[in-house]
Parts: sequence; C-alpha cells; structure tokens
Amino acid sequence: MNLLLNKTTLAYLSFIVLIFSACNKHKKIDVSNIPVDVKIERFDHDFDSLRTKPMDEQAGQLYKKYGVFYTDFIERVLRAGTSRDTAYFTKLHAIFADRSYMDLKHDVDSVYPNLDKQEAELTDAFRRIKYYYPKKNLPKVYAYFSGFEAQTTLGEGYFGIGLDLFLGANSRFYPALVTAFPHYVSRRFTPDNITPRVVEGLAREDMFVEDDKNTTLLAKMIYNGKIMYFMDQVMPDVPDSTKIGYTGKQLKWCESFKGDMWSFFLEENLLYNSDYQSIQKYLNEAPFTPGIGENNESAPKLAIWTGWQIVRTYMDKHPNVTLQQLMADNDAQKILNEAKYRPKNNVQE
Repeated sequence: MNLLLNKTTLAYLSFIVLIFSACNKHKKIDVSNIPVDVKIERFDHDFDSLRTKPMDEQAGQLYKKYGVFYTDFIERVLRAGTSRDTAYFTKLHAIFADRSYMDLKHDVDSVYPNLDKQEAELTDAFRRIKYYYPKKNLPKVYAYFSGFEAQTTLGEGYFGIGLDLFLGANSRFYPALVTAFPHYVSRRFTPDNITPRVVEGLAREDMFVEDDKNTTLLAKMIYNGKIMYFMDQVMPDVPDSTKIGYTGKQLKWCESFKGDMWSFFLEENLLYNSDYQSIQKYLNEAPFTPGIGENNESAPKLAIWTGWQIVRTYMDKHPNVTLQQLMADNDAQKILNEAKYRPKNNVQE
C-alpha cells in the first residue's frame, strides 16, 4: 500500500467521519427518559373562583398556590393595584360584573377544554432544553386570560401563557383589537404558536438575553440567528414558518431571493450600521419590508431570517461545535467569516 493510497484513504475516511458527524448533529435526539413532565396549571379556572366564592378567602388560597405569579398577575397584568391591600377587590368585582369577562371565558374554555396537546409539546421541548442544559431550572407554567393585556409573561420561577391571545386567527375578538394587534400579528394567535412562543420567550428573556453592546445589524443578525437555531434544536418538529412567524408565502419568498437579500445588505453597507432608525425595519414585526421586493410581497424581519441561515451554515460547517458553545459565542464577525455565507437565489418558475 503506497503513501498516496494512504493519504487518499485517510482523506476519504475523514470525509466519511465529517458526513456522519453532520448527520448526527441533525439527528432527532431521544429525550424520552429525561425526567421532565410539564403540567400547565389552569390559573384561569382558579382565578374564576374569586367570582363564585368569598373573595377574601379565595385570594389567600390563590396566593398560597401561585405565590409571586398571583401578585404579578394582579399588579402587573391586570394593574388592579397592590396585592397587599384588598382595595384591588373592587377592580376584580368590576371585571367579573362585565359581560365581556364571561364572553371571553366562554371562548377560552371552548378552545381549551384541556391543554393536553400543549403539555405534551412543552414536555418534549423542556426535556430537550434539559438535555442541552442539565443545570437549568425550568419554570412552572401557568395559563390565564387577561383581557388581551399580555400574551406571555415571565417571572420568578414561572412562565405564563395568556390563552386569550391564542384563540385562533379567526377569533371574534381580534377584529376589534386591530390597532393593538394588526392582522399580520393576530394571524399567529393560534394554539400551534403556544409552545414556540414559550420557548422563544425563555430563550430571549431568560437564558440568552441580548447584550446591550449588540448595536450593529450584524450583531443583531447573529444573536437572533442563534435564538432561531436554539429553537431548531429544542423544537425539531415545528415548521420554520411557525418558529419565525412567517406565512408559507413569506418563507418561500426568502428562499427565492436569499442571494439578492444578502447582496442588498452588503451593497448598502448595512452590516456594521448601528443606527437603530436605519436598521429596525429589517428586524421588526411588519406585514412586509418597505423598499424591498415588488408589490409589498417581501417578508418582514429579513435580518433575523438571514442571521438564522448564517448560523445554520456555520453549524453545518463546524459539526464539532456544540449548541452550548454556539450560544456562548458572542463573536458575530467570527461566525459570519467562518460560515462563508454565499447564498444564491432559489427562484422556481
């Protein structure tokens, strides 16, 4: 066996190892044995007991059961006053006396007679978080409705889900809320969005809070791309469109024009721009991105989607980099350089 054959064989074997490493990286991990089981407590049902039973007694019971969440709900979500003073009971009586409370309760109970599906989804997602971050203390999960005040809440030891903002895109309530929640936002108020929004909220607001030093568009691209990649790993069965909040048409648009998009960011010298007024339209929620595409067909949040693809490309090229290492790496320039991101349009006639 000559030296050339040895080198060829080694190169071939290295290639095979690389391929198998990449395959293993995207292989769905079995987390069924991780001892995490999510139970979503129906605070909305317990809260209603304040309407049907002596309020003073029930308030004490709810505080005993829910602790800081009960205080936060009264003071920060309902803004009914301090929970240390029973004067807030007056606000609660007014809420329960309003017909809209019962109408909303009816619809929440109709859409969510139980939360079995969401509990199963969150159990799988939380097990995956625990797989990657064994020391992470996962929050208790509570469900409530608040008159459309808060879709999700995150506090000390808990994550709250506002079921009234997950009633389905065609809920009878949302047309009247168009000023606060335009249709391009409320179309995502569906049951399938609960788990993605919980995972994203934990990632952004608890586990990987964005550094204030991330002022350039590139830094924000890579930060958001890492969040989206984290969601990939924690929710492997959730469609990309649901994770980022796109319609199928918007996702296809991004794939079709990803080369043009990247060229635009480069040609306009946007990557190192730190003027928020100039770059926010590439990061914010919107029906489309102004000034890009024809007939307002472009997708919104183009910097987030592009950052996601850069991070995916980087991780594909670096199969030995763990998720934990990626999330701890704040060198956006390095990730971009080593990704060697060179996308081409994927326009299909």
